[in-house]
Order: sequence, then structure tokens, then C-alpha cells
Amino acid sequence: MLVIRFFRVGKKNQPSFKIVVTDKRKPTRAGRFAEEVGFWNPLTKEKVLKKERILYWISVGAQPSKSLHNLLVSEKIIEGKKIPRHKKKKIKKETSPEIPSQTQPEIKKDYNPPTTLPPKGRAPEKPKESPKT
Repeated sequence: MLVIRFFRVGKKNQPSFKIVVTDKRKPTRAGRFAEEVGFWNPLTKEKVLKKERILYWISVGAQPSKSLHNLLVSEKIIEGKKIPRHKKKKIKKETSPEIPSQTQPEIKKDYNPPTTLPPKGRAPEKPKESPKT
């Protein structure tokens, strides 16, 4: 499956990205990609996008990555909504109040938990008896 994605180039703390078409299963290292279709520098906000070639590869079946899809939407090369890049947190569903016994175990009212626990790996110490006089 073909993918259009970013290929990071540039020095440490100075990122810039080539936009390349590549096979999803293979890394883009050392020029192993089908075609370079653009360039993006996030520090200087410089963007060079080959609109015709990007639209061609999408028509052939290449899928843009989420970040690149959002860039293409903001540059109005493709139409659509932006895709959330990060995973959303799962929202816990509220349980109905009719079945409280299944969600929480019952706690006995006269239960007293132990106040101290013995150290791990040792047997609990026995209290010393006071000498009788």
C-alpha cells in the first residue's frame, strides 16, 4: 500500500521534511521512496507542494498520513475535515443505578481492616510477654 508521508531531514533541533510517496511497510531512509512531491520547513513556515503530483498519487490509491492530510486540507489541495492526530481518551460510561451490586462488591459494615502489616519476607513478630513479679 502506498502512503504519502513526511521524511525528516535537517540537523538536530532544525527539522525540515520532504513529502514523499513510499510503500507503507518500508522506511524512507536513503532515498528509498517512489517520488518526492513536496517540502515543508516548520521553522520558517516554507511549503513547496506539487499539487498535480499529490492529486495523481491520491487518485492511484496512495493514502496521506494524518499529519500530511491536515496540511493538505489547510493548503486547500484536498477537501475535507482535519483528522485528530492524537488518540482521544476513553470516556467511561455511567452505569445505571438499578444494578449497583454488579459494579461494586458489598462491604460488610462490621469489617475492620488490619491496622499494620508485617514487613515483606518476614514472619509477623509475636508480642513479648512482660515478666511476672
